[in-house]
Amino acid sequence: MNHFAAQCGVHDEARQRGLIHTEKLIAASGVELVRFAWCDLHGNLRGKTLVASAAANAMLDGVGLVSTLLLKDTSDRTAFKVFEAGGTPDLPGFEFASNLMLLADPASYRQLPWARATGWVQGQTWTQDGGAVELDTRRILQAALAKLAQAGFGMKCGLEIEFHIYRITGDGAADALDPEQADWPGPAPKVVMIHPGYQLLSETWADMAEEPLRIVQHTAQALGLPLHSLEIEFGPSQVEAVFEATDALTAADNMVLFRSAVKQALRRAGYHASFMCRPPFPNIMSSGWHLHQSLVDLQTGANLFMRDTPAPGSQPSDAQYTLSALGEHFLAGLLAHAEGMTVFCTPTINGFGRFQPNALAPQSVLWGRDNRGAMLRVVGQCQDKATRIENRIGEPAANPYLYLASQIYAGLDGLQRELTAPKATDAPYGDAGVKIPSNLGDALRALQADQTLVNAFGSTFINYLSRIKQSELTRYEQAADQHEWQRREYFSRL
Repeated sequence: MNHFAAQCGVHDEARQRGLIHTEKLIAASGVELVRFAWCDLHGNLRGKTLVASAAANAMLDGVGLVSTLLLKDTSDRTAFKVFEAGGTPDLPGFEFASNLMLLADPASYRQLPWARATGWVQGQTWTQDGGAVELDTRRILQAALAKLAQAGFGMKCGLEIEFHIYRITGDGAADALDPEQADWPGPAPKVVMIHPGYQLLSETWADMAEEPLRIVQHTAQALGLPLHSLEIEFGPSQVEAVFEATDALTAADNMVLFRSAVKQALRRAGYHASFMCRPPFPNIMSSGWHLHQSLVDLQTGANLFMRDTPAPGSQPSDAQYTLSALGEHFLAGLLAHAEGMTVFCTPTINGFGRFQPNALAPQSVLWGRDNRGAMLRVVGQCQDKATRIENRIGEPAANPYLYLASQIYAGLDGLQRELTAPKATDAPYGDAGVKIPSNLGDALRALQADQTLVNAFGSTFINYLSRIKQSELTRYEQAADQHEWQRREYFSRL
């Protein structure tokens, strides 16, 4: 075998069987086009579309991809001077917008339910000589999971994703695509709400929003995503999707695909889905991404956070009243690195507006037992196989691979140092606890000061991420109209 997949060291008999199976599926289904998709730094899917007859060979030989796709900020501006000598000193191989290769996994093949005769595969980036691109965020999570596996642990994650759906008004689509208004980024569509909000879980509002929610349901289920429920959230035009727990890498893959899929499917029906934390309208409610996590034994699958009885002498405010000793150490690691991990969980300027008192969003680095005001909510009780830690710091626009990797590295440090957690909070909006960074600049500085996370992710990656996020922050600070900047930068694109 002398094709590119073999050169990368990923092609074996199992992959070959998967490739043959996928090729047969493509032929039998009448698929005409196959999208080769890849997740960028910001959690958005990009890629190329090939005719069906070229798909199988491309899964062996790869597809060329311009390397600057890894160097772009949220506006799609390249944050590195790739055409200048020394413009990418720490990123060899990225000079002059050179090529990378996108190699797709045949086992990821799906047929898209909203696009006629179109298939989809997920890929990762490689250098032209078959080397792994370590800046690829999916590879970042894979490396973190490998570290976890060395200790005999796996991670299980459940997703709760709040987001907003709007109906595009009659002239909204035309305005957004008017060539006279083209800009970088262009204008956001004009929209109206699908429900008025401020009546949590209202059955009446659910009926009002049934058409777009049905599109979300059918799209997710047709893609094989483990959707559990769709709910009316508190804010105007805000909804929530809840997914069954899976292994961590599958959960991250599902999040990337779900966001991209529902945006596309809803757009075709005249709706605009936004995973921006706080859409740019008055009296809006922020959206969060609540990440439920537990460690499992790789051999038995047993939940390692669960305990049979409270620790001797413990009180309900003690971590080991509910969690195992391992669970407490992991919890304490998350607390110890909360400030440093914030930029992975809340990576946009807009997302920091969510950290407000009494808004079901955290303000301080605290944990609580079934307390939705705390940053970390411990859910479950003794002998409950679903015992878990819910991190409530995330926004729905976060890159899931980086979000989950930050949890692993922070938790692993807690395990290795056998850290203990403070008492649970009963006043999450009081004066206790260190405050979560309140803006993107502070979050970047907190990450750079967290040597454990810098070492875990690698200084090259941290410097790379920081430069790209600083580009975003600088452009925002220089914007003449920061409100309109967020409409174009986030609302129309995330």
